[in-house]
Amino acid sequence: MSTDIPGVFLIGPMGAGKSTLGRHLSHILKRPFYDSDKVIEDRTGADIPWIFDMEGEEGFRRREEEVIDELTNLPSIVMATGGGVVIRESNRQCLRDRGTVIYLWTPVEVQLSRTRHDKGRPLLQQPNPEAVLRKLFAERDPLYRETAHHIISTASGSLRKVTDDVLACLGLEGAG
Repeated sequence: MSTDIPGVFLIGPMGAGKSTLGRHLSHILKRPFYDSDKVIEDRTGADIPWIFDMEGEEGFRRREEEVIDELTNLPSIVMATGGGVVIRESNRQCLRDRGTVIYLWTPVEVQLSRTRHDKGRPLLQQPNPEAVLRKLFAERDPLYRETAHHIISTASGSLRKVTDDVLACLGLEGAG
């Protein structure tokens, strides 16, 4: 099954479930799984908040761009991306041109409940994380939509339902 379809790239806001779904899909599809943020952390030996503190968002985005270019060239992978991956046009193009892009659409209220206590999300370490999430959603939703081949809601919180929806988009109904 692993070579029937190109790489599967999961995009969407923080708290959408990209990493959880990505690991699950990689098991079902028998493909390697990559989390672009984890690859960046492994290569730098530092976590994302530290990179943001030391290099700023721009420094992080440069690192992310290199990793996205590299990973999207790997055959038949499942990849979860960081929420801001769509900010750079080069990332959007690599993702769209080199695989099947699934936008995991998630309402702000659900994002907030899923990320409320996560200290590893530097953009949310603010007095009003809901306002930050709403602003990011307004800025990024059009970019996610422009990049995606398919849009799937993760609002239900059901991994099985979202997995089934993704497999249907990939033409693999019943594979999970």
